[in-house]
Amino acid sequence: MSKLTEGKDPIAALQLLAEQFAGEIVFSTSFGWEDQVITHMIFANNIPIKVFTLETGRLFPETYYVWNRTMEIYGKPVHAYFPEHHLLENMVNAKGPNSFYESVENRKECCGIRKIEPLKRALAGNQCWITGIRAEQSANRQFMSDVEWDEGNQLIKFHPIYHWTLDEVKAYIKQYNIPYNTLHDRGFPSIGCAPCTRAVQPGEDFRAGRWWWEDQSKKECGLHAVQLNDLKE
Repeated sequence: MSKLTEGKDPIAALQLLAEQFAGEIVFSTSFGWEDQVITHMIFANNIPIKVFTLETGRLFPETYYVWNRTMEIYGKPVHAYFPEHHLLENMVNAKGPNSFYESVENRKECCGIRKIEPLKRALAGNQCWITGIRAEQSANRQFMSDVEWDEGNQLIKFHPIYHWTLDEVKAYIKQYNIPYNTLHDRGFPSIGCAPCTRAVQPGEDFRAGRWWWEDQSKKECGLHAVQLNDLKE
């Protein structure tokens, strides 16, 4: 796998992977800076990669705006995956709409229903998953690789802009006039569900705004668990 992408720019790498895994390659977007860059690469170059998002039901209004604007500009679909309604109903009926504030266990349950289970459905039947992960986003992600084997989902993951800096991402967005979430301009480097995301203060970690009420060092919901196996060979 790495031999296909090594030395290639992101667009060339995506085109090669789309050929290698025809009909079995997807890209997950949450409409952040990085994801908008990759969406532009895919849509503007007509690369046959399915783009999908997880519609948790708790997104910011600004996120919905970017979602809609992206579809208007490129004229291509962004496929939505929703939580299983009976799981969501059972959780909310039993614990209320904001149970995730009460314990880490409750928060992980909410993430599991709203994000992990829909992601499993979105990835089912595919061989390659494209993401917008970058190394400098968090300490955890610095130990990842641009090409990985995802044991939990049994597929290859490729992060085409893994080695890009945030300045490079922002410059690319400006160069191609790509729509982006205006929350980024208000101190939100990482944007997830509205109740679980806040702006970060100068000097704070990139992920400090996610689940800020929890006293823990790892700010991940489980979508991108650090993999021990890469595919460099």
